[in-house]
Amino acid sequence: MHSSLYHIVKYMTSIADIEIPADGTGVGGLFEAVPSLTCEMERVIASDGHGLWLSGASQDDVEDAIEEASAITDYSLISSDETRWLYDITFDPDTADIFELVLEEGGTVLSASASSGTWLISVRVVDRECVSSLYDRLVENDLSVTIVRLYDLAADSHSQCGLTPRQYETLVAAIDHGYFEIPREVSMQELSEELDISHQALSERLRRAYRALVTSELNVAEEETTAPTMALD
Repeated sequence: MHSSLYHIVKYMTSIADIEIPADGTGVGGLFEAVPSLTCEMERVIASDGHGLWLSGASQDDVEDAIEEASAITDYSLISSDETRWLYDITFDPDTADIFELVLEEGGTVLSASASSGTWLISVRVVDRECVSSLYDRLVENDLSVTIVRLYDLAADSHSQCGLTPRQYETLVAAIDHGYFEIPREVSMQELSEELDISHQALSERLRRAYRALVTSELNVAEEETTAPTMALD
């Protein structure tokens, strides 16, 4: 996989931001019961459902809405913080699963959140044809779809962030394998084996990639940071 991963990533060049009304996606009833509700998707390990962070109301109001939602067949509380709760939610099989439809069309959900009864989903796909196919699949499932933004990523977009091709490749692999998820879905050792490099080399490459991204995003001049090492892998 390592030898071809960069070439695969290189051609994953289209990003689509899509709006979909929550009605018909399983959470429409929640917004009807709690208009102030907001939710955000999070991957849940070893589950047939979806992880959704729910906020914007009290926990009692949120769970009352879940109990009353006809499209939800099961749920369990996984985690929480002061103002929001992470639930593993299972929807009725007849409910359109927008996330599964994205996967079936070869896309990757980069982010998904809903407020005011509308989902905003950012999807990475191979090309614009995949966006067209995904649009058709969603419409076939009686969903109203609006393409808010569609753009292509330049093949050398990694360089615009100060990353070398290998650093870019490694970060994408880490994201795709769940290295940055909480909890992590893959260890550094497992990721290093996937990329066919040593644990130490992976650690150093990630640190250099973090440095490049932070320097680029914060617009910090190179002379303001510590001197870089000679190895730029």
